[in-house]
Amino acid sequence: MGKKPKVLIILFIFITLLTGIVNGTSYIEINELIENTRELDEKEVTIQGEAIGEALERGDYAWVNINDGTNAIGIWLTIEDANLIKTYGDYKHKGDIIKIKGIFSRACIEHGGDIDVHNISLEIIEEGYEMKETVTQTKIVTAVTLNIIAVIVAYFFYRIMKKPIEV
Repeated sequence: MGKKPKVLIILFIFITLLTGIVNGTSYIEINELIENTRELDEKEVTIQGEAIGEALERGDYAWVNINDGTNAIGIWLTIEDANLIKTYGDYKHKGDIIKIKGIFSRACIEHGGDIDVHNISLEIIEEGYEMKETVTQTKIVTAVTLNIIAVIVAYFFYRIMKKPIEV
């Protein structure tokens, strides 16, 4: 095998390995927004996360909070866009995963100096759902065992406290 084919094979392998390293996310983490507020202030950003809580309607607009696992932030959007979100995350629901493109403000003049994102576009990435809470066998056994131990300790405590104190 000549020198050229070896170089081409090595180059092909190198390029293939590099493509696996490149981060293909098309959005920024909320924590990164908060850590770089000065650099990103009044810039267009794209963030993605779970819609949590509930929409807080304010006239023709609404506040929606999203959480991406690193942090949460308020999104200012139209009622029409807010109505696209069907499920909000709470203890019993996994909220819709949404992608927001908007203008980031580290101290929004319109909203009393709060940090927020004013929505330009909203995309539903994944619909939310109701979460079924299951109690594992291990949790049940642990709870019963701890209750039995608590009753035994309470019994011995009662017996010790019942004895008169000798001076």
